[in-house]
Amino acid sequence: MKERIGIFGGTFDPVHCGHLRAAEDVQRAFGLDRVLFVPSFIPPHKERKELAPAGDRLEMVRLACRAEPRFAASSIEVDAGEKSYSIITVGKIKRRHPGAWIFFIVGVDAFLEIGTWREHERLLRECMFIVMARPGYGFEEARRIVTEGRGAVRAIATGRPVDGRRFGAARIFFLKIRALDISSTEIRDRVRAGRPLGDLVPAPVEAYIRARRLYLKA
Repeated sequence: MKERIGIFGGTFDPVHCGHLRAAEDVQRAFGLDRVLFVPSFIPPHKERKELAPAGDRLEMVRLACRAEPRFAASSIEVDAGEKSYSIITVGKIKRRHPGAWIFFIVGVDAFLEIGTWREHERLLRECMFIVMARPGYGFEEARRIVTEGRGAVRAIATGRPVDGRRFGAARIFFLKIRALDISSTEIRDRVRAGRPLGDLVPAPVEAYIRARRLYLKA
């Protein structure tokens, strides 16, 4: 049976429980053997300049993934030390996992901008996409930007495992998840205000933020 690898990229500044809940739903629905959380070194589509250091963001992801054996932090983009492009990351992971089904996990808001990604048409051929619902975003507009040349689209409801026979025939899957309305911006604001983070991030991540004094500057 082919290995099933999910790639979940982002700035993760910081990683929070919304990310983890989304990854849990994706892993369960698609029977993924591993979900790789891939913090970007320099994200190409983020305007905010003051990111926490890449090493800190990677370490927070490692701490967050410890409780789930199917989750793992990947340093592939941080180690590269340059602007992060998904087409390059997917190629590297495919070489490390030859023959595996590769799924690129992305929120519907990011998917709406896929036309601006580097070599996005080739990326859509190189792997399958799992497009997750996000608060305030539906799938209608995302469906409109999917052209016939990008392969079939499937809508998947939470809690129904995906039949592996659909892989390959369908290239893009729209997945309804149990979304948590949490933002990294809110977490950074709470840290600067000296407020507790509660259930927004795993306890080890909050401890790391406090110990490293991250996000105290605007």
